[in-house]
Amino acid sequence: MTPARVIILNGVGSVGKSSTARALQALTREPFLHLAMDAFIDMLPARLIGAPEGFVFEPTTDQGRPSVAIRTGPAFERVMSGMRHAIAAMARAGNNLIVDDVMLDGGEAEAYQALLADLSPRFVGLFAPLEILEQRERDRGDRMAGLARWQYSRVHEGLAYDLEIDTAASSPAQAAQIIRDRFDL
Repeated sequence: MTPARVIILNGVGSVGKSSTARALQALTREPFLHLAMDAFIDMLPARLIGAPEGFVFEPTTDQGRPSVAIRTGPAFERVMSGMRHAIAAMARAGNNLIVDDVMLDGGEAEAYQALLADLSPRFVGLFAPLEILEQRERDRGDRMAGLARWQYSRVHEGLAYDLEIDTAASSPAQAAQIIRDRFDL
């Protein structure tokens, strides 16, 4: 059996991870599954959303602009650890994967590296200027205003990528083409 390929997309909410993942699925020679962090978060019981043991959105301001800090507790951390282990299990079962994640520190990337060391995962950082991310956040209407602002300085800190893409300059289809070509998918 050929080892599975794992592409991990990381970036601020509204940067275009899910759209890029879907576009990449349409371009690859072999099938790739799209595993999104949001799907795992959606598995949490509703009572843990807004609870310290789950995760809490904490409205604040940053330079006079709305910002929303994310505070996580042990139940949320278990879900995220379980997600990374599930991703490793899916890959070891032979599934090619495109992972859509929001890593807030280098520890998550290190966990992926440890769990997927034998599969050589590829890390792709998706970037866009804060003004564009905030506009996308407003246009979507399904995000709290200020999430992008809070994540912006945290998501890429301390991470090294195999590829970086500016999604303000590239459509999801263009970003997918760049990823496919770079990693010969």
